[in-house]
Amino acid sequence: MNGLLFIGWSIVGLVALTLAYKLFGKMGLIGIIAGSVVMMNILVNKSVIIFGIGATSGNVFYAMVFLATDILSENYGGKEARKSVMIGFFISLLTLIGAWVAIAMTPAPWDTAHQPLSQILTPMYRIIAGSMVSFFVSNMLDTYIYQWLKNKFPKQLWIRNNGSTMTSQLVDSLLFATIALLGTMPFDAWVQVVISTYILKFIIAIIDTPFLYLVAKKR
Repeated sequence: MNGLLFIGWSIVGLVALTLAYKLFGKMGLIGIIAGSVVMMNILVNKSVIIFGIGATSGNVFYAMVFLATDILSENYGGKEARKSVMIGFFISLLTLIGAWVAIAMTPAPWDTAHQPLSQILTPMYRIIAGSMVSFFVSNMLDTYIYQWLKNKFPKQLWIRNNGSTMTSQLVDSLLFATIALLGTMPFDAWVQVVISTYILKFIIAIIDTPFLYLVAKKR
């Protein structure tokens, strides 16, 4: 069931991203990125099993961000793509601070939401740090690799899309696992987490290629 939900949500998320771009242009993509980074920092706390592979439940949002930055790189250039990453990082930081302030406030006597919200929003500092650092570094790297591949392979959209995403997603998986998980489990288990997380992101990278073709501006 988890596998079917993962594939289904991957397709729905990528369709929604494409529709947001068709309807709202560049601002639609920036909105998707901002919303995705918020959801990633929440859903990274839930672990699931997909196709027998351990993963976090926020992987699809990660993939949506990479497709959004690839669209921006393709149609508007690397500078605009990197600006969107900076916006996403800023929104992520602001959201985390806001969540911390809300949890720090003394709840009203009739409040029933404080305890469950605390469990969800109280930062797990290594995990949150790993998520934010890996998001920023890997997405910035993605924009540079994409532009380099675009110069090398100007007619092969699928090469620059998959090449940039699959490279930067490997960096993302390594950084997140190192900052958030290294030392908290046996090393062989840590290696399995890195590999399994990357495999799922690799799958989504392949799935998202047709969507980039749908929105890429003809040169």
